[in-house]
Amino acid sequence: MNIPTIKSDQVKSRISPWLINLAYPLGSAIVLPFYFGRITIEGQEHIPKTGPVIIAPTHRSRWDALIIPYAVGRMVSGRDVRFMVTSSEMKGIQGWFIRRLGGFPVDVKRPGSSSLEHSVEVLKQEEMLVIFPEGGIFRDTEVHPLKRGVARIALEVESQQPGCGMKILPVAIEYSQPFPSWGTDVTVKIGSPLDVANYDTTTLKPSSEKLTRDLESHLKRIFHGKLEQIVIPK
Repeated sequence: MNIPTIKSDQVKSRISPWLINLAYPLGSAIVLPFYFGRITIEGQEHIPKTGPVIIAPTHRSRWDALIIPYAVGRMVSGRDVRFMVTSSEMKGIQGWFIRRLGGFPVDVKRPGSSSLEHSVEVLKQEEMLVIFPEGGIFRDTEVHPLKRGVARIALEVESQQPGCGMKILPVAIEYSQPFPSWGTDVTVKIGSPLDVANYDTTTLKPSSEKLTRDLESHLKRIFHGKLEQIVIPK
């Protein structure tokens, strides 16, 4: 995967310290507990505390962007999460907040080299990056076929920095209603991470296909299975 070097005026993202220090406590202590009913988190012991990590969740609602930091972010792991989000969500005041909370855009129909390259650079700095591998929001209870982007990016990072400890963390998010409203219950299941070093980085296409299949298999297993539970009280 030979990705062209991006220019300074292309894809950028950053984390605003003052905004994230406000957003995490506000979301964790007020917004999510007030809006949702029972919030159950399983498998937090699987979250890597160091090294580059792609968090690969199922995508069921725009609320996922708040649920994921709540389940795996700084108040759990001591680490902030970055987000690759669809370009349509980067408009207006929502886009302003997303960019300052570490988000950056991607055109899911025609992903450009800038977004992919920026993802690689973020991960080479040993950060946690959220990429929704299904490629869109689905309101049902099935894991949909995954795009190969997650695997390609992970293999590229491992190729450029062998032995960096690149991991992919599968996460299944379930809501008790297809369109979450006040009082909806949420379950987050975090599976054991896939070690990208176990895949051959010199054969990109077959390796990315195998890694994608393995990730999809992991997501299906945890989506329909049961892990160690942590229930967040109201």
